[in-house]
Amino acid sequence: MDLTRTFRSIGFVAAGFALALTPAIAAGPAITAGSIIGFVSNATGTVQMGATVRLFNRFDRLVQQAITNERGAFGFDSLPPDVYSLHVSLSSFMPAVRQRITVAAGARSFLTINLASAFSSIELIYTGASPGTLMSDDWKWVLRSSMATRPVLRLVAEPKSSVPLFTDTRGIVHLSAGDSSSSSALGSEPDLGTAFALATSLYGTNHFQFAGNVGFAARAGAPSTGFSTRYSRNLGETMNPEILVTMRQVALPAHFAGSSSHDGLPPLRTMTASLMDHAQITENVLLEYGSTMETVTFFDRLNYFSPFARVTVSVGEQGTIQAAYSSGQPPVELQQRAKDADLQKDITTLNMFPRLSMRDGRSHVQRSNNTEFGYHGVFGSRSVSIAGYREQVVNGAVLTSGDAGGMGDMLPDLFSNSQVFNIGSHSSVGYMAAFTQNVGEKFAATFAYGSSGVLRADGGMLQSNDPEALRGAIHASHRKWAATRVAGIMPFTGTRFAGSYEWTDYSTLATGHRYITQTFSPEVGLNMQLRQPVPTFGIFPGRLEATAEVRNMLAQGYLPVAAAGGRRLLLVQSPRALRGGLSFIF
Repeated sequence: MDLTRTFRSIGFVAAGFALALTPAIAAGPAITAGSIIGFVSNATGTVQMGATVRLFNRFDRLVQQAITNERGAFGFDSLPPDVYSLHVSLSSFMPAVRQRITVAAGARSFLTINLASAFSSIELIYTGASPGTLMSDDWKWVLRSSMATRPVLRLVAEPKSSVPLFTDTRGIVHLSAGDSSSSSALGSEPDLGTAFALATSLYGTNHFQFAGNVGFAARAGAPSTGFSTRYSRNLGETMNPEILVTMRQVALPAHFAGSSSHDGLPPLRTMTASLMDHAQITENVLLEYGSTMETVTFFDRLNYFSPFARVTVSVGEQGTIQAAYSSGQPPVELQQRAKDADLQKDITTLNMFPRLSMRDGRSHVQRSNNTEFGYHGVFGSRSVSIAGYREQVVNGAVLTSGDAGGMGDMLPDLFSNSQVFNIGSHSSVGYMAAFTQNVGEKFAATFAYGSSGVLRADGGMLQSNDPEALRGAIHASHRKWAATRVAGIMPFTGTRFAGSYEWTDYSTLATGHRYITQTFSPEVGLNMQLRQPVPTFGIFPGRLEATAEVRNMLAQGYLPVAAAGGRRLLLVQSPRALRGGLSFIF
């Protein structure tokens, strides 16, 4: 028996050398690329032929696919230096996953995959910022068990199904002070106080996610809520449709229309149904598409249909080229790319209330039509991104601060003490170029430069309280900007941090644009995010994190307007905001 195993091991090594030398003989040595080779076997060491091996990059996109040969061997060549993951599946066996496989230039990574282990995992999801950055969370707990060797003469009844009922169950509960909000290009984003999200899989193919955001709005004197349900079904490599239904309700501020109570005033209600899917057109072309049907009830009932799509073309080691279109609000589905950000994505979607305003006695919702083109390439520890956009905004809504003096078309903001003004329609074009340098696995710095659309105001004083006079004094323009962002993990405390600052002309009002072809989008002023792990000493099965976020810390980008009677108004697109809370992740 020992001699047999010895010959088998020698055969595995010989097969590995044969597989490694095959591409070298055909194409010659490639010093700028690496490779992965390996073998698939069961618990007793028997090689497994016909196993499907899929290779994914750090963005969880399928890179290559292979089938093991009669020796159980597989291989992937001409891989750009990066971090990859392998998914191995074979009939009668539980799937196997190998993550964080580092591929270096000119080097080969050798793997041995054992399909005789059944496992289920509980992922600890980090409520990170943008996908693909160092702020994503790779912490996972994996419960592994081995199949015991059964006696030959013992008869054991086989189970009807080896797939458990519920798998991949994970969740987030976030507690905060509540009643604090900010606005961005994504829309009004209230923090109602308690947010939660739960995800699970039914029999491994049906995926459910539930999310909610509930709290008591002090300015409205009534509870505000939002709930969403997401369902997706894995129908193969080319189809994975998702359906998302979201409902929200928030009461009006108590001071609305001079009333001291919210009784009798209509609440804001929204209902959204979204359908998303993707299609692998060719090996190098991926199409992501979807549409949203939204109903907004606020004095009037408004119905909107918003399609969106993005095409990604892989050009090998040179990177990817993307083209995208969206309407309505920027689709979060195309902005959150990291797989471990799916729960946070649902919470973000719940927080995106439509940006409402009043004009001529009727309610309106801000909408935009956006067309983008972008490029992204990774070269070792460096990455380069280039993008351009053209955007048309209808019923643009901005916050106003100061004495409006009875000016019409001023709507009290639902989540702050400010008011919302409808500035009308405007369009803008812009571009950006970003360079990111990774320092190890725990630190990254990004430098970006670009141009974007802004709003300017006439220097003269408004002659009346007519809202059309204020709209006529506001004009669209452009400005250059430069920005930097640093993100990383503190070595001893485990604190995750991210900070950014934008240098630009702050005598104008930034209209704000969220790129859907890039992971980096500039933010006004100085912004900071902190996430600190809190020891639980084994009391809770998950983990605790204290979070803090400051947006536009220096209160920059406020546009002053001289109103009639010597009054002074400030138009604000991104107000200063402070948030904090405690997150329980399991």
